Amino acid sequence: MLRQITTAVCTVAIAGVGVVAVTSPAEAANKTYKNCKALNKDYKHGVGKPGAKDKTSGTPVTNFKRSAKIYKKNKKSDRDKDGIACEKK
Repeated sequence: MLRQITTAVCTVAIAGVGVVAVTSPAEAANKTYKNCKALNKDYKHGVGKPGAKDKTSGTPVTNFKRSAKIYKKNKKSDRDKDGIACEKK
């Protein structure tokens, strides 16, 4: 009997060690970034609203992440108010 209890306790303890936290896409969409450096770690070319166009005299950025939810959370980082936050070429 004692052996069965010990085995059960050890099994639960070992199983508990393998728990890993995973961020879901929904949680990522609700993230507000501190600054553009932090946002660009996850989204290399920035985040913009669907249909946004980069305001530039040079080659426009077109490969940014399109997400209304993520953009809305980080709208403060859209300095030129073109609908794309933290755009990088």
